[in-house]
Amino acid sequence: MKVAGFTFIRNAIQYDYPIVEAITSVLPLCDEFVVAVGQSDDETLALIEAIPSDKIRIIHTVWDDTARAGGRVLALETDKALAAVSSDADWAFYIQGDEVLHEQYIPVVRQAMETYLNDTSVDGLLFNYLHFYGSYSYIGDSRRWYRREIRVVRNTGNVASYRDAQGFRTRENKKLRVRLIDAWIYHYGWVKPPETQRKRLRNANQFWHSSTTIDKANAGADVFDYSQIDSLAPFTGTHPAVMQARVDRLNWPFTFDTRQKRYTPRVRFLTFIEKLTGWRIGEYKNYKL
Repeated sequence: MKVAGFTFIRNAIQYDYPIVEAITSVLPLCDEFVVAVGQSDDETLALIEAIPSDKIRIIHTVWDDTARAGGRVLALETDKALAAVSSDADWAFYIQGDEVLHEQYIPVVRQAMETYLNDTSVDGLLFNYLHFYGSYSYIGDSRRWYRREIRVVRNTGNVASYRDAQGFRTRENKKLRVRLIDAWIYHYGWVKPPETQRKRLRNANQFWHSSTTIDKANAGADVFDYSQIDSLAPFTGTHPAVMQARVDRLNWPFTFDTRQKRYTPRVRFLTFIEKLTGWRIGEYKNYKL
């Protein structure tokens, strides 16, 4: 079984993306790893080149700044990286620049890859998600956060990144058939210094024609106000080992009363149903279980 990893990145230093941690977290599973490095305004290329692994292969890309509608350029960059994966790879593991796989799940992922290697009815593997917010001590626990996404795909040449690169479909725009595995991706996109987070959001908005609700609330601010969130839960687990140095460097204060739930009556009702039954009514699912 041959496994390739792939990702894309641009301006990682400027916007404080844990891209090195992201890549190194999945390297133990990979025989090769393709990184599409876009033209950057910082030393992102040197950062990637400094990762001590001969598995990494860098391709240089230029982002199409005209493909902004719905974040399409992010999918295009993802596809460039996937296209550069060796054709003899059986599986391709996708990790974004603010995502990290905890080392405790490496055996789980490897076992799933081996189990479904020859089962062509399985197009990919579906992961659970933890979304950290404000600091490394809190995770988002409301309906605004997606619960699962595809991060391993069969390397058939017929898989393409979908919409803004959150997930994948076939090139005929059909949903992939996936198996949910007991592994979690740790998403750190909402844990950055408040001033850096503000800059990141302003930059990210150029890839969409409209801002997210949470960003609109901070439109006039120089720093991001992390307090504008509906609900958080305390994180009681451990962080991936590759993230520990970042966790130790956290130098801005953020606390949140996890007892407060800023829900509309509708969201409160839907949340109650989900907690009671496990069913998230109206959940977006870009896959077939």
